[in-house]
Amino acid sequence: MINPKLNKLLPLSFLIFSFCFGIGIGLFIRFGQSQPTNASTPSTDTEPIPFSIPEYTSSDTITIQAVGDIIPGTNYPDYRLPRDRNLLLPNSVRKHLQRADLLFGNFESSLTNHPYSSKDISKGQIFAFRSPPSYAQLFADVGFDVMNIANNHALDFGSVGFQDTVKNLKGVGIKTLGHKNQILLLEVNNVLVGMIGFAPYKFYNSIHDLKTAKALVQKAKKQASVVIVSMHAGSEGTDALRVQNKTEFFYGENRGNSIQFARTMIDAGADLVLGHGPHVPRAIERYNGKLIAYSLGNFLGYRTLSTAGETGYSMILEVKLNSQGDFVFGKVIPVHLNAQGIPHIDQHFRTVKLLRYLNNKDFPNNSMKINKKGEIVVAEKE
Repeated sequence: MINPKLNKLLPLSFLIFSFCFGIGIGLFIRFGQSQPTNASTPSTDTEPIPFSIPEYTSSDTITIQAVGDIIPGTNYPDYRLPRDRNLLLPNSVRKHLQRADLLFGNFESSLTNHPYSSKDISKGQIFAFRSPPSYAQLFADVGFDVMNIANNHALDFGSVGFQDTVKNLKGVGIKTLGHKNQILLLEVNNVLVGMIGFAPYKFYNSIHDLKTAKALVQKAKKQASVVIVSMHAGSEGTDALRVQNKTEFFYGENRGNSIQFARTMIDAGADLVLGHGPHVPRAIERYNGKLIAYSLGNFLGYRTLSTAGETGYSMILEVKLNSQGDFVFGKVIPVHLNAQGIPHIDQHFRTVKLLRYLNNKDFPNNSMKINKKGEIVVAEKE
């Protein structure tokens, strides 16, 4: 039962909404018991057709780096934190995050000391995560500029925990994305960038309300030269590797149609769509000249996220756009999470092999390909 003190803090409708969020991480531990899919060892190493990587030397480009789901351990209901928070992000990983003009991640925890969760974790497959407020400094030290909070765990400790998370990230210079009707405007390397975060919940900008979502992106395009959309969408786990052009459900919860939503946002004026939530990597598509990364996978899940099979496959997605939002260059820096959920650069390029397999299956005729080095390359003629 939810602590009675919380009822004084939150209206009933908010409690019901927060409880529904408990579904989202329900299979984190059980993912580890899943049988590996055939995608674990795909045969994708046939030589691709000739592609060209555009040479672009203009100074008006911006480099965006994006990572997926982040949970830096938890001290609720038990203590699962490292002895030193800096151990969560090894130097080898940090070194690869230094090239970004804009560094983005999806933060799926609460940075708060608030004692009362909005979830009844006594029920099966319902989890709540709480990290110390001081952990905000870790992400500032690494160089994160924006953290998405439009997901199913930002409200694990109710409105108090949510506001604490926003305040603590802001206190170290990290902006939060996903607030209702928010267009986050940033000047990045002298280019004005607009960012909008969406999720399957009405508390945030909803992926289910395409009309309102389109209008928000169109408004952002009038204000900024480059528009980036963050979407929390899709089912979860190793059974959800494939992108499908249909509504996806997880534990009965409508998680939207990722393809329909992302393409609609591109048509409305978005230049890049960054997906997260499925906890596994998904294919990357080039649609109308713009990139859609359907899921960036898990990036950090210290003793919280399963790392078995493809749940341990991760990436740093690096995309270079010009000042008009046109794609210039991109690459996938492969990352692998160890048994504790700590990321390391993957010398075996497992995520690259997985993405090559998924792209060939989900978007076989796409003009964009990923080569063996992880570089995102486009056919000379579409």
